[in-house]
Amino acid sequence: MSAHELEPRQAVERASSNDVMELVCDSTGTSMQVAAVLVLETPSPADIGAVREAIAARITAVPRLRQRLVRTPFGHGRPVWIDDPSFAIASHVSSAGCPAPGDEQALLDVVADIVTRRLPPSRPLWSATLVTGIAEGRCALVVVFHHVLADGIGGLAVLTHLVDGVPIAPHRGFPRRAPRRLDLFIDVLRSRARAVRRLPAGAGRLRAAVAELGVGGGAHPPDCSLNRPTGRSRALAVARADLGAVRATAHAQGGTVNDVVVTAVAGALGTVLAGRGEAVDRLVISVPVSARRHATTAELGNQVGVIPVEVPTGGDPIQRLADVARITRQRKTRAPGSSAALITPVFRALAQFGAYEWFVNRQRLVNTFVSDLHGPEQRLSFLGAPVVDVIPVSGISGNVSVAFTALSYAGTLNITAIADPNRCPDLRLLAEQLRRELRVLSGIADVSPPPHNI
Repeated sequence: MSAHELEPRQAVERASSNDVMELVCDSTGTSMQVAAVLVLETPSPADIGAVREAIAARITAVPRLRQRLVRTPFGHGRPVWIDDPSFAIASHVSSAGCPAPGDEQALLDVVADIVTRRLPPSRPLWSATLVTGIAEGRCALVVVFHHVLADGIGGLAVLTHLVDGVPIAPHRGFPRRAPRRLDLFIDVLRSRARAVRRLPAGAGRLRAAVAELGVGGGAHPPDCSLNRPTGRSRALAVARADLGAVRATAHAQGGTVNDVVVTAVAGALGTVLAGRGEAVDRLVISVPVSARRHATTAELGNQVGVIPVEVPTGGDPIQRLADVARITRQRKTRAPGSSAALITPVFRALAQFGAYEWFVNRQRLVNTFVSDLHGPEQRLSFLGAPVVDVIPVSGISGNVSVAFTALSYAGTLNITAIADPNRCPDLRLLAEQLRRELRVLSGIADVSPPPHNI
């Protein structure tokens, strides 16, 4: 009898309905992959062999990183996660050089290339790349994973187990044997029985979903150049602000850091659109809302809904912030993330009838996406090298040509814009305007007209 046959059988671990929606979104030709870039204050923490060894030891605490997602036979429910018996750390951890001059833009170009490389579906859906040759004697670890593996909060839980300071988890049997077909069938019957028992609460969830989405609220996005079908190329830009100053401004207006980010994005986009010859006085921005504040490595996946917020692009930024804070307070429910109960079945139905790609390339529901994550407050390290910066990278698809992801880390707020460079050739100017908006909202710059050359 082989060692593999002695391992216990794996329990049925299914992708949730929200996770499956990420696979649906992946069907448009652009991959729903996200990333975190850990900039290290050292030319290299060690050779690639030591990096692989460290990550291999640490991911034992994150079972999902050694599992692959497989489809089930007809009638046996959603796809399941199973241990990958062919898992090899060398297939997931590699190295790359940053071209001269090795500045931030050169690094971001490398990251854009890495994050758009499709992760093979036959393996666990993640990778880590050590990027060397960065200016100021630094290097970076670029961690990429498919959105089906985890949402933003789940992704942070994964990162905390890759850096220093987390105890190595005790080894468990690996790989466990995959569930049998009978196990899958019994599990799907139990799942359907639980769904029937939850039916009485369905009306309440539906009301919360409608409230979170603001259905019937009259928010109609303007037709503008932000919404054009995108290709596969990506470009990145980063704007930064002092987290303490942003938080103080937000609280003074009864809002949150996320409200400041949305306000700054709206103002920057309005200025850039004006430079394109488009007079747009408002935008509808989709803001993800998580159903949880924290996640563990045993509960990754996606638990996120959205709130569409109609935001003015001009006027006094502080008044704009107050308006955004008021709208988001009104839209929040006792069940955050409940809007997924409406969005997920609609998107899955569109995919089933082959209409999803057509829909997302023509949707007129939102102009852009803005997400915000509360990251570590203390400095991290990897193999003894201090992590001096963490840059978040999200994805875009359909006809949303630019989107934004904010992440706080050790007192700094980083906002990364990701765009199709063919649809948003003025990304550099957009980043400059975003920095200006953040300076105003942080109270370190006066409101003044934007430069005439925008």
